[in-house]
Amino acid sequence: MPSQNENVNIYSSRKMISPGSLKRELPINEQINKFVIESRETIQNILDKKDERFLFVVGPCSIHNIEEAKNYAAQLKYISDKLQNIFIVMRVYFEKPRTNIGWKGLIHDPNLNNSFDVNKGLYLARELLLYINSIGLPCGCEFLDVFIPQYIGDLISWGAIGARTTESQPHRQMVSGLSMPVGFKNNRSGNLSIPCDSILSASSYHSFIGINDNGISSIFVTNGNPYCHVILRGDDYGVNYKQQYIYKTVEILNNYKLPKNIMIDCSHGNCNKNYKNQRYVLNNVMMSWLDNRSCIIGFMLESNINEGRQDIESDRNLKYGVSITDGCISIKETEDILLSTDELIDLMIKKNKIFIYGKK
Repeated sequence: MPSQNENVNIYSSRKMISPGSLKRELPINEQINKFVIESRETIQNILDKKDERFLFVVGPCSIHNIEEAKNYAAQLKYISDKLQNIFIVMRVYFEKPRTNIGWKGLIHDPNLNNSFDVNKGLYLARELLLYINSIGLPCGCEFLDVFIPQYIGDLISWGAIGARTTESQPHRQMVSGLSMPVGFKNNRSGNLSIPCDSILSASSYHSFIGINDNGISSIFVTNGNPYCHVILRGDDYGVNYKQQYIYKTVEILNNYKLPKNIMIDCSHGNCNKNYKNQRYVLNNVMMSWLDNRSCIIGFMLESNINEGRQDIESDRNLKYGVSITDGCISIKETEDILLSTDELIDLMIKKNKIFIYGKK
């Protein structure tokens, strides 16, 4: 006889593939494994100020079509190979946190119709990550569900915790055990202490409940993650990429005795929710190099094959290469921004107009 006091609001449940089973179906090879490790080391060196390049996380707000994402990745790789002073990580976001309701991302709803075929979504996500890494482009994503890293974490070079979960203790614990550098965003209210609290927590050891490769509930004990940084993304009231916010964040990091590493998200609150303003945000921050180069380690740009956004009506009526979540700049504009920024960095360095990490 079914219990009348549990699972009252559960409509149905389905068996989920185990991380180990998915990895056996879509295994990482030695070449990709080496590439991911080297990419993580490069990002760690940027955070340690041993590599003078900027870290740019660039790509679609969310992935909803695998073939379009592969097309975008190939074009971004072509651009990346031209850059001397910028290290590119492709933004490959499979989970979308929602303020209230909405599409939850490729992993949770790959068919775009609320069928929630999570096993299919995990398969597609891993397949895409294998492809992008195989062409020599590092991958970055936001981790939302704390079990997801077990399925795709071996293919991720950089991770993020978003504004809606940056205060979450389970996410801080999860990050303490992740193998890649991770950025914590400020929350939607704009409290600059919160991502610093998150970094302090994630850098410490924790124990928490998760699943192992066999899908069995397990207790994990972590060492702490020493490679975390702040992401300033603006807030519900406006921007926070300007110098006073950067200085305030540095002050808090100093008080916590944490590394002074800040990434600027050129989208979201910082662009006042107008994707076309991303170039302006980037240029504005770049012009403040003289004061901020020691703490600004990189930027985020939301970019797709074609600019703008669209609503989901049906998967057959979607415009090619256009975001179904936040608006994005086009890959053509992305190339122009990245190449011009790379040239600007080169020019400034050659003319000795900036100090690179304290060295002229």
